Amino acid sequence: MFIRSQFRHVRDAFKSLTRNGLLTFASITAVSLTLLLFAFATSFLLNMNSVAASIENDVTVKVFIDIAADEAEEKQLEADISKLPEVAKTEYRTKDQELEDVIESQGDAFTLFEGDSNPFQNTIIVSAVSPSDTAKVAEEVEKMKYVSDVNYGGASIDKFFTYVDTARNIGIAILVALLIVATFLISNSVRTAIYARGTEIEIMRLVGAKNSYIRAPFFLEGGIIGFLGAIVPIVLSVSAYYYVYNKGIQFLAGTSLQLLNPMPFLLYLSLVMLAVGILIGSFGSLFSITRFLKK
Repeated sequence: MFIRSQFRHVRDAFKSLTRNGLLTFASITAVSLTLLLFAFATSFLLNMNSVAASIENDVTVKVFIDIAADEAEEKQLEADISKLPEVAKTEYRTKDQELEDVIESQGDAFTLFEGDSNPFQNTIIVSAVSPSDTAKVAEEVEKMKYVSDVNYGGASIDKFFTYVDTARNIGIAILVALLIVATFLISNSVRTAIYARGTEIEIMRLVGAKNSYIRAPFFLEGGIIGFLGAIVPIVLSVSAYYYVYNKGIQFLAGTSLQLLNPMPFLLYLSLVMLAVGILIGSFGSLFSITRFLKK
């Protein structure tokens, strides 16, 4: 009996959707537009966060070793730096390696500095455990013996970290706001469809239908509207993301900046959009019909 009644509710839900085609189309359109906006905003903000994280992780402290230090003292300095709790790893580089990098990036004109005329210093490249620890690491290393100079970008990097944190907080606020707007628009469109069928609901109540029997098909209708409304934005956002991603990796080639890989990002995004559409559609419909039945 229970299974039969569930099949009846599903059948009634599909009948109502097709019978009220214009309202159904309007509700699905509202869901699609809202979820499409949500998908594009989510993709943009998460990729912006990924690029910012790539820049953060690429920030290192360059320690210039005093030319007065011998080999043993240089090794001891690197060991002391490695012991700092904020340090993730260190890399020792000779002045010849530093010169090779300059020749590779600036041209053969710098080959005249090879040999004894090399003006560069031996260095230690220090990576912090957390990008936010970079300034602290630089301050502690600068006090160590046989350190002639420390370079990590200074105030500009500190300012960058502040901007990144602010942008992340704003991004989270925008996503929450979009989710609230999506909830309001989707549930409101479903509520409009329910109120437009007020006469139908009144007839069902007059013939003795229980409130639970009246709610069931509307609950299913809301879920179906949310599901159908999510399909188009999923297809569009997946297609658009692959296009932008392929263009983006070409533009960012040769840099450490990275966009989010399409998989599993698009899979998770699609599942979230389906869940948001179905849940808001179903429970928005249930909430609306419950308020209507209390009248």
